[in-house]
Amino acid sequence: MKKYILLGFLILSILPAVSIQANELTADEIVARANDASYYAGKDGSATATMALSDGRTREFVILRKNAEDNKEQKFYVYFNGPADVRKMAYLVWKKPGGDDDRWLFLPALNLVKRIAPGDKRTSFVGSDFYYEDVSGRSLDADVHELVETTDTQYVVKNTPKDAGSVEFAHYIVWIDKETFIPRKAEYTDRNGTLYRRVSADDMQTIQGYPTSMKQRAEDLVTGSHTEITFTKILYDIGLQDQIFTERFLRRPPREATR
Repeated sequence: MKKYILLGFLILSILPAVSIQANELTADEIVARANDASYYAGKDGSATATMALSDGRTREFVILRKNAEDNKEQKFYVYFNGPADVRKMAYLVWKKPGGDDDRWLFLPALNLVKRIAPGDKRTSFVGSDFYYEDVSGRSLDADVHELVETTDTQYVVKNTPKDAGSVEFAHYIVWIDKETFIPRKAEYTDRNGTLYRRVSADDMQTIQGYPTSMKQRAEDLVTGSHTEITFTKILYDIGLQDQIFTERFLRRPPREATR
């Protein structure tokens, strides 16, 4: 079954904290718990986000997320409220265990709904330093996971892609909090051995019982550009309807995305 990890900059959360010694967990088990901590808090959730790019541009959007009841399927809806160049843009993801995710992007200037090909998920998300794949996560099954270090507070896991030709990195290392299992930092190394990208989660707060990152940052260590996202109005278990996560609402946003 396909599972998902990484710092995806949606609402970070956690399962009930359990004290477990490092030698009782394999790398795969640690990554699986980090996946649940990062993407599966409650039955659904929403957040308002402000994205600040290092070139001075900004993005304001709302994220809606709903989990399937009986498997790891999940749906995301992202609606942009501003500024003018991205206003009314919408992004929809259906995470599908055992296959490629379905992804759509609505471009209001062209009145066009565009399907995002699986090979495009590691490209820039609306011109930022985050990738489309960061929004909803990377499949656990796409990588081989190795526990390379355990500190008093973190698990350090190296992730190597099974299909090296499908991605731009040779491997990435994730630092996972031992108490909450929330990934706090990921660093990417290219095929030349150069560290070129970093994503981090900061400003941890507890919301409705779920530890949550209120700020995330993606950095291009080659060009020096970076993007920060600050989250507000985070809510869990709000009863979102399935119909929100359909192509119909790409052109006509639901009230939950605009209020």
